[in-house]
Amino acid sequence: MVLIKTKKEIPSSEITPEAVYLSRRKFIGQSSAVVAAGALAQSSLALPESWIEDQGYEPGEDIDEDITPEKHATNYNNFFEFGTDKKDPAKHAHQMTVDPWSVEIKGLVEKPGELPLEDLLKDIDLEERIYRLRCVEAWSMVIPWIGFPVKTVLDKVKPQSGAKYVKFTTLLRESEMPGTKSRFSSIEYPYVEGLRLDEANHPLAIFAIGMYGKVLPNQNGAPFRLVVPWKYGFKSIKSIVQIELTRRQPRTTWNLSAPHEYGFYANVNPEVDHPRWSQATERRLPQGLFARSIETKMFNGYDEVASLYEGLNLKRNF
Repeated sequence: MVLIKTKKEIPSSEITPEAVYLSRRKFIGQSSAVVAAGALAQSSLALPESWIEDQGYEPGEDIDEDITPEKHATNYNNFFEFGTDKKDPAKHAHQMTVDPWSVEIKGLVEKPGELPLEDLLKDIDLEERIYRLRCVEAWSMVIPWIGFPVKTVLDKVKPQSGAKYVKFTTLLRESEMPGTKSRFSSIEYPYVEGLRLDEANHPLAIFAIGMYGKVLPNQNGAPFRLVVPWKYGFKSIKSIVQIELTRRQPRTTWNLSAPHEYGFYANVNPEVDHPRWSQATERRLPQGLFARSIETKMFNGYDEVASLYEGLNLKRNF
């Protein structure tokens, strides 16, 4: 049996109201009934639609808490390779070919190489994690991911003693990604993100291959993405094709594009505002623009990561 864990169960007062995740067993059984137009459109899947269940996945115990409705989590996205409008990824991501898929492992590791996705996932236990997702734009969701700790992969490839950072790179295929051809984009592709090695090894950092009991849709980073819940959403890089262990801090996409706005660490911090808006509060989707905001928590409420930053000035190292 595949191990399923529900991490960080969130008080109902903090969860998106109006959600429909009433029973995971019932929800998975009626998955086709909740697909909004274009939301899960894919030309092909790196993993069969039944892959998660075929691995022995069984939803955990039902909980009484509401989750952001799937139709909102799959139709309101930032994935600029497909356009800057929040609806663009759901409209265009079906063009991205995700089968076959492989991930290159390089840099300061004992076992470099290019791994087909099925080999990367071999003998890995899946876990369900219910995480808050806090965007730097001051909106948030609560999403049930299915994945496994990043450390699981790092342990397989065996980082060398000099490795201090992990660099992640997103697929770049201009013929399938209309947003990468825009003359008005300030972003240089491919999209790159990074973590300190100790951050990547923290138990809360996961690679996700599914959400809402099913494999990831393209617009949410299929087939393989990062989820780091204590950081702003842009750190949780999608559709990963390369993992590199480095000695020096990698130069990351948004930090290069606007270093005064987007720091390398990108820890959720209500005391450090974005230059153009406050980070003290957030709007929990699917609530509208004029809904009452909720207070943002340090590290997005995941206080167990605080020890990673002891002695570090988080206003200077934002």
